[in-house]
Amino acid sequence: MLAHTSVTERANADAGGTGYDFLPMFEGVKPLVSGADLAICHMETVYGSDGDHTGIPASKIPPQVADGLAATGYDACSTASNHSLDDGAAGVRRTLDALDLAGVRHAGSARTAQEAYVPTLLRAGNATVAHLAYTYGTDGSPMPQGQPWSVNLIDRDRILADARAARKAGADVVVVSLHWGTEWQEQPDTQQMTLGRELTASRTDGRPDIDLILGTHARVPQAYEKVNGTWVVYGMGDQIAGEMFNRQGLQDSRGNESTLARFTFAPPAHKGDRWKVTKAEFVPQVFDIDAGRVVDVNAALAQGADLAGVRDRIRNVVLSRGAAHDGLMMGQ
Repeated sequence: MLAHTSVTERANADAGGTGYDFLPMFEGVKPLVSGADLAICHMETVYGSDGDHTGIPASKIPPQVADGLAATGYDACSTASNHSLDDGAAGVRRTLDALDLAGVRHAGSARTAQEAYVPTLLRAGNATVAHLAYTYGTDGSPMPQGQPWSVNLIDRDRILADARAARKAGADVVVVSLHWGTEWQEQPDTQQMTLGRELTASRTDGRPDIDLILGTHARVPQAYEKVNGTWVVYGMGDQIAGEMFNRQGLQDSRGNESTLARFTFAPPAHKGDRWKVTKAEFVPQVFDIDAGRVVDVNAALAQGADLAGVRDRIRNVVLSRGAAHDGLMMGQ
């Protein structure tokens, strides 16, 4: 979720002009999200205090968004992004406090050193899932004085060490969220592909250290790819954002297109072996900036909406690195 003034204005209107209600924005995809055993989102921006919010670039969004995420069915969010320190340590604290109050778990930023180094462990059916999150940087905002652990930065060795620690802590499945890539570029860049290969190649006692990588930041949907036997979603796009302008300063509707990544895991036949992905799916979405609503593209098409071009564009990008040959399907 990316905070723009139009987004918060819509939430205010949906609350009748008093406060903010973000749930209506998500209603179109609530069945998909709430139907998952575990639903993970990405929180791009930090929260201000009630009534204290600003737009991009130094962004703060009303804390009521946490209630909207929870009501939609999201269980956890990654909170490591280039905007994580837009309001310093106070912004990190307010964000995590609000998520805690709403019952949404989080990974990627921290209020204490202990919180930074203890993996976020979640339940999904009979599985224990570790969620780890990292960002390429914080757009020049320094780490708060004396708090170098406030936001997790991408570092291959740190990520792998954290993944192994999560496994030792009892994780059956390790999911890593990475805020990476080049904005407005549909194909993964060199850093994404290199890091993706290195992370998915790492094994301990023959078992992969990481079971799934979920990418954000590029502003547009990017490819899915199975790398070294592990699914990598290079970029999901922005589920919620206001009107988006590309590098040329032109309004670009691709910035309001995204995918919901859905993976089904099954337990191993032998204890200690890997939980395997038995079904891999992507669900195309678009944010209707006029209505202020997330739209499930396939569901809307079934009702006669003129979104076939959007669906096809998203599908072509997602499948552009051969994911269909490895079993990726477009879900409903």
